[in-house]
Amino acid sequence: MKRRPRRSTPATVTALVLLAGCAFVAVVAIQLILNQSPWVSYQAIAGALHDARWNDPAPALAGGGVALLGITLLLTAILPGKLTVLPLHGELDSGASRRSYRSTLRTAASTVDGVVGTKLLLGRRKVTARVTTRRTSTDGLADAVRAAIEHRLAQIDPVIHPAVTIKVHAARSAS
Repeated sequence: MKRRPRRSTPATVTALVLLAGCAFVAVVAIQLILNQSPWVSYQAIAGALHDARWNDPAPALAGGGVALLGITLLLTAILPGKLTVLPLHGELDSGASRRSYRSTLRTAASTVDGVVGTKLLLGRRKVTARVTTRRTSTDGLADAVRAAIEHRLAQIDPVIHPAVTIKVHAARSAS
């Protein structure tokens, strides 16, 4: 099971921009049909576009901006995002959400004696835990936290077993 995030944000933004543009054009067209003064003069826009040259900076910048927007939307649609459900060994189609995965690993790190707080970052192939302790001597604490997290990872049994990195932050200094 490899569930990917939905691309709802870029699709929503694109849809709203297109809807706003279409609504604007429709309102101006209706104003012209009803012989009212339109929000934007068609003659002014047509005159400005007619006077523009391909080698002017304005068309080049507008074309570059539209091309950049198109490439960004295309890459957003094609490139995979972070997994929302991390695949696990075992039952067919089993998985754990990123939130529960991070929560259980954070809990495992917090159970180590001397750990006061834990911040956990999940990467594609790496788990980084930043633990805070009130101890003045942090000898062996990183190894104990790594062992606790790796033990929990062995219990969870993910398909991709991440490397574990521990950073210990002591609230008090030894001096």
